[in-house]
Amino acid sequence: MTAELPTAFERDIRQFIHYARLERGLATTTVEAYRHDVTQYARYLHEQGLGSYSEANLVNARGFFEQLATLGLSATSRARYLASIRHLQQFLVGNGRLDRDVTEAIDMPRPRRHLPECLSVVEMIAFLEAFDGSDRYSLRNRAMFETMYACGLRVSETIGLRQADLLKDVELVRVFGKGSKERMVPIGAEARSWIERYQSDSRGRLMTTADTDDVLFLSSRGKRLSRMAVWKIIQQGALQAGIEKHLHPHLFRHSFATHLLEGGADLRAVQEMLGHADIATTQIYTHIDRDYVKEVHTLFHPRSTFGA
Repeated sequence: MTAELPTAFERDIRQFIHYARLERGLATTTVEAYRHDVTQYARYLHEQGLGSYSEANLVNARGFFEQLATLGLSATSRARYLASIRHLQQFLVGNGRLDRDVTEAIDMPRPRRHLPECLSVVEMIAFLEAFDGSDRYSLRNRAMFETMYACGLRVSETIGLRQADLLKDVELVRVFGKGSKERMVPIGAEARSWIERYQSDSRGRLMTTADTDDVLFLSSRGKRLSRMAVWKIIQQGALQAGIEKHLHPHLFRHSFATHLLEGGADLRAVQEMLGHADIATTQIYTHIDRDYVKEVHTLFHPRSTFGA
């Protein structure tokens, strides 16, 4: 596998792999990933006229990662290469073959964050109106999705809601998120209206046992809805509304955040409502807000097209 490499590379790779496998006890797949990555790095250095890892400097290391990027490797793959090479370099430093790890000055490649897809306001209204409330299930579904959209809830938070979590007097919903962390989220008049209709006209006919007496959204068997059941209902609603996008429960949360920011909501307030511990998680939604601001600027600023 590495027959064409100079002896110094061969020796360092062999001893590093021995260390990773026997002394650190790493899994075979991890060890083989290390072997592949450090060997590719050695081949690159050899092509640059170097005979050992100890001859490489920061310029050589950066050149290797630039080549990986040019070849189209993702940030995730490049990050793996960097981790492997750092482990190798640290091993060589520990054995006195390197003075320092030259990769310390290289930043870990960050995977590109995909912007969350969301429904437009028009699409959201069309989806919600696909459930007209004409029967017990349609009424339950309308109340449930109005609540998800009104409060930006995860599917687990939605199906876990209890009637006692509806604080109608103060127009808030008590939500238990990840790690059972509690937060209070405002709920608008439209969602409250559908919940009240569901509770008075439909929920009682779905109850079959006292065990779920306080669960808000009940299944046809009178129990708490499952995630899969909610997903299937969403697919039915999308089909009926003529929406061709791939719909999933988290889309309501994405749409909630995006529509609030488009309307001018404060980022910190949206963070609080979503229950994000770090505002950086919420900031991914600001791309649409920025696009909207740019569009307004282009349309209305007298010199926005200057020089076009």
